[in-house]
Amino acid sequence: MENRLASEEIARWHRHFAVDANNQAWDLAAQATRTAEEDQAMLNAAYAAAYHWAEVGTPLNGARADVALAHVHALLCHSRLALEHAWRCLAFFDANPHDGVDWDRGFAYAVLAHAGAAAGDRDLHADAYARAAALGHAIADAEDRTIFLDEFARIPATVS
Repeated sequence: MENRLASEEIARWHRHFAVDANNQAWDLAAQATRTAEEDQAMLNAAYAAAYHWAEVGTPLNGARADVALAHVHALLCHSRLALEHAWRCLAFFDANPHDGVDWDRGFAYAVLAHAGAAAGDRDLHADAYARAAALGHAIADAEDRTIFLDEFARIPATVS
């Protein structure tokens, strides 16, 4: 019984840290400017969230962690890693079309567009950006749609 309680307590802490780290990563990502230290904290937080979700989360939590990682890597111009995480989360949603909610696929395409921009891939960016925009405007809940569109507005609309 003691080991079982310890395992439950550990799982509870993993969930707590996963949520906290995810929120920290997205909060830092939303800042208009960041210091080098904040960039590193953002990256660390995204990886921490992914680690803790890998310990106790569902595959959906893992896909959402990939969205955050793709976004953070795109912000930092780590195009290869941004693309890797973006394609991984999209593969999950393609294989599991009934998992998640309406904003999940919108965010997945938004981070793919951002990763495409970071990589300088105009065609990938344009296709993913258009899909993200369409999915974002179709989000049913007004608050969720506003959150998505506010975040989507930070993604480059064109590739220079």
